[in-house]
Amino acid sequence: MAELTQTELLEEAEKVLKKNDRGKFTVPAGDLYPHQWFWDSCFIACGLRHIDIDRAQIELLSLLRGQWSNGMFPNIIFSENAEHRESELWRSYLSPYSPNKVATSGVTQPPMLAEAVVRVGEKLRSADQKSWYQQMLPHLVKYHEWLYTDRDPHQEGLILLLHPYESGLDNSPPWISELRKHSMPWWIRIIEKLHLDVIVNLFRRDTKHIRPGDRMSTIEALAYWAAILRLRRKAYNSEALLSRSLFAVEDLAFNCMLVRSNKRLQEIAKTIHEELPPWLLERFKKTEESLEELWDEATGQYYSRSFVSHKLIEESSIATLLPLYAGTISEDRVKRLMELIARPEYFGAEWPLPSVPLSDPNYQELKYWQGPTWINMNWMIIDGLRRYGYQKEALELKKRTLDLVKKNGFNEYFSAKDGCPAGAPNFSWTAALIIDLLKTS
Repeated sequence: MAELTQTELLEEAEKVLKKNDRGKFTVPAGDLYPHQWFWDSCFIACGLRHIDIDRAQIELLSLLRGQWSNGMFPNIIFSENAEHRESELWRSYLSPYSPNKVATSGVTQPPMLAEAVVRVGEKLRSADQKSWYQQMLPHLVKYHEWLYTDRDPHQEGLILLLHPYESGLDNSPPWISELRKHSMPWWIRIIEKLHLDVIVNLFRRDTKHIRPGDRMSTIEALAYWAAILRLRRKAYNSEALLSRSLFAVEDLAFNCMLVRSNKRLQEIAKTIHEELPPWLLERFKKTEESLEELWDEATGQYYSRSFVSHKLIEESSIATLLPLYAGTISEDRVKRLMELIARPEYFGAEWPLPSVPLSDPNYQELKYWQGPTWINMNWMIIDGLRRYGYQKEALELKKRTLDLVKKNGFNEYFSAKDGCPAGAPNFSWTAALIIDLLKTS
């Protein structure tokens, strides 16, 4: 496709969002993702705020209908006209906490809501902003309380995840590593050994819309499906699941986003003169401190950690850079991460930033979270670089991100080597975050 001008880029981004608008929420991408996803809507609202502030608020308000009574926000709220078999895979109604008359998944997704609420609030007049914050604060507090009471059982500060979908970086190397060690049922190993996955692939819905090479492997998809069944059998009861599970991860990316979200939640409360529970504030502080336990001095990287063994999962991914977005690490460690960004064999790709270092054995150019460049990761790291005072580097990453989409369209993700578009076309958060990058200095 011909490279777009910035004006054309903005116009095309708005068209993508309009195309995927379903009235009160925006689907990530047409046929492939026909429902509402939690962190997608958060990113989408960050772009919508520049073009239609009322619609941006509606996007986030629509998430509230799916919030569970225990505070959890599920990663998927199923469309009313969805195929019944999709919601039946999850059977969220098995949990006493799931909402009535709304079908959802049974797991959460990265906590980007407080970030989105603040960014939408920045576009409102003072009185409207306070009203907006007052409306959203109780739901946010309930969600953060759930995270700490349900997913930090030992009060160590780091939130554990029970399924790769909760990380947002579904098939990134740390999760695949843990999956193969602790959560690969015997029948999937037989399918893999006998190469029967070719047959199973014929029944996958995603590969009917997207090139199979762009998606996670069929073996990975089966293992993730099996993990859902295990969650479902325990009615999504975390305590019951943890009593036997070896598959629980203190995910680096999720906890980095949580640190930033905690800060945003405190901003919201301060603006409207509300007090957050003291115990919750103590846990916020603990998360910042515990994040540093995920640092490995020998490699100069951050890693996720197994909840069961308390050992770092030494598999590199884009998550190692997300402490920049968290915004609480030391200047020395910021410099170490900046070195990784600059090194060609790590993240210094032609089209930054790859989701796995280019020289890593796990790197696969176009396979989902195992190599491609994702716009939302760039967006968060640009924000982190700005807050750490690396304005030149943030501006360069912003320019390369805009150029990537100008040249190759609004796809879900892209090759870090040549910019080749991959995944779903007309992807909503790509469009929304490009709008945000164009509209913010």
